[in-house]
Amino acid sequence: MIRFALTKFAGFIATFLVAAAIIFFALDVLPGDPARFMLGINATPDAVAALQTQLGLDAPGWQRFFGFIGGVFVGNLGPSTATGQPVGALIGGALGVTLPLTLLAMILSAGVGLSAGILAARRRGSIIDTALTVLVRIGAAVPNFWFGMLLVLLFAVALRWLPPGGFVPWGENPLAAFASLILPAFALALPQAAILAQAVRTALVDVQASHYVRTMRAKGMTTKQAIRRHGFRNALLPVLAILGLQFAWLVAGGVIVENVFYLPGLGRLIFDAINARDLFLIRGSVGVLVLVITGTMFLADLGYAWADPRLRSRRPQ
Repeated sequence: MIRFALTKFAGFIATFLVAAAIIFFALDVLPGDPARFMLGINATPDAVAALQTQLGLDAPGWQRFFGFIGGVFVGNLGPSTATGQPVGALIGGALGVTLPLTLLAMILSAGVGLSAGILAARRRGSIIDTALTVLVRIGAAVPNFWFGMLLVLLFAVALRWLPPGGFVPWGENPLAAFASLILPAFALALPQAAILAQAVRTALVDVQASHYVRTMRAKGMTTKQAIRRHGFRNALLPVLAILGLQFAWLVAGGVIVENVFYLPGLGRLIFDAINARDLFLIRGSVGVLVLVITGTMFLADLGYAWADPRLRSRRPQ
């Protein structure tokens, strides 16, 4: 297990470094000087040069790159060129919205997807199975931002049960803050729940047709008993892999959904930073986003290895 974890950790670091290098150097070659942008067009060359030195913009590219890498891990990413506030503080506030939204969407996706998949597998070939299969395909095909707008029209405009958008800070009213996340979480979760339900149904159907389940039935067990005692864990192995990836997909998908619901999360922060040409904020936000996604995938690999002993004992190729 230790060797497997070290191998996956090395892969995580390599993936993050490659992605961070692409982000850094792609933004580094964009035209425009952040120091001149902060000081304005009337700034003197001496003032611009002094601010460049203060911000480290006159350092070699490799030195600024490794400073950026370290800043992503410790939260020291320089000041925003648009507002002058620390980028790390802005990102931290945005993560206070994005991470709860993602966790809530993950819970909804797992709950709906697992329940629908198990029900469809147990009623295979029935009207319930057919209806769930149709709903799953529709859910997987509908974009989450469009689904979010439908939820707003129904639950916010027509029924007036939930707010249509915006966000109340957690410190002011936790219940209102949670209510602000319900519709965005459903918009994120339901397309992913459809994918998960299909995976669960397929895995359980394959387990029902496996040799060891047939052997257990020949020994006197019912199909339900054989699957519950011996097959359910094997059926969940591919599902666990999908669940790990879905958290990363939900984080990335939140960039669009947060703008639809006007939530002050990481996606909204990146969008505003692009509009303001805030180089440090764009670079820092996307760098933290990449760190969260790659770190989540690394943890998902460890969780999958914990559930599957074959991976723990397999030598890396």
